[in-house]
Amino acid sequence: AKHVTKEKWDKLSGIETKTSGFTLGQAIACAVQFDNQHCGIYAGDYDSYKDFADVFDPIIQEYHGISADAKHTSDMDVSKLVGNIDPSVPVKSVRIRVGRSFNGFGESGGQTGITYDISNT
Repeated sequence: AKHVTKEKWDKLSGIETKTSGFTLGQAIACAVQFDNQHCGIYAGDYDSYKDFADVFDPIIQEYHGISADAKHTSDMDVSKLVGNIDPSVPVKSVRIRVGRSFNGFGESGGQTGITYDISNT
């Protein structure tokens, strides 16, 4: 409720994204149903970030501690990685989650039956 004010709801609640017809109501459904969510908003597709930017942008900025004018930069130089791994302690298991979205396809919350079938072929 902090970022979905009445004014923002009135402005955005009637919008459906072009890719999957996702709505702001669907994006916040988890937080509406369960009041113990850490974040409670999910993008249905890439368009969600643009169409509902008035809600998503301040949440993303707050969550990541970045300013509104922050720019993402990538640096794939592995020699710059630092950490606190003790080389004398063997690593028994590692879990890495990677999420990718493709323009024109809904993410898990915004997949239609058609895009779901395509993504599972």
